[in-house]
Amino acid sequence: MKVMFDTNVVLDVLLAREPHVDAAAKLFTLVDTGVIEGSICATTATTVYYIAARSFGREQARAQVRELLALFDVAHVDRGVLDRALALDFVDYEDAVLHEAAKANGMAAIVTRNGRDFAKATLPVFSPTELLAAVAAAAQ
Repeated sequence: MKVMFDTNVVLDVLLAREPHVDAAAKLFTLVDTGVIEGSICATTATTVYYIAARSFGREQARAQVRELLALFDVAHVDRGVLDRALALDFVDYEDAVLHEAAKANGMAAIVTRNGRDFAKATLPVFSPTELLAAVAAAAQ
């Protein structure tokens, strides 16, 4: 299953945000072991760098982005993705871009902690715990 990871799930792991880090880290492990194919939106890499640089410094930010790029595929964002995202009736443009990048890159689902932000999504949207449960059920 190809899954687009929302930035908030990625940040939960990188910033060890409680109480969300456990479920998000388990999803990272599923990506690392090949149980699921994880992708991030290109915008997630820039957001992670920005937040990490402010929190930990530029070198740590580079290290975190390198780790992300080693673990996840990166869904490309082009003009078509940006134009289609503008046409969506999403509250947040960044979420619309992530949704359209997921569609354009053949993702089967999106994992996010902000499911309400994806209420108008045309792809299945899971919370981290819901995705863990779905993967466990599929394995049985």
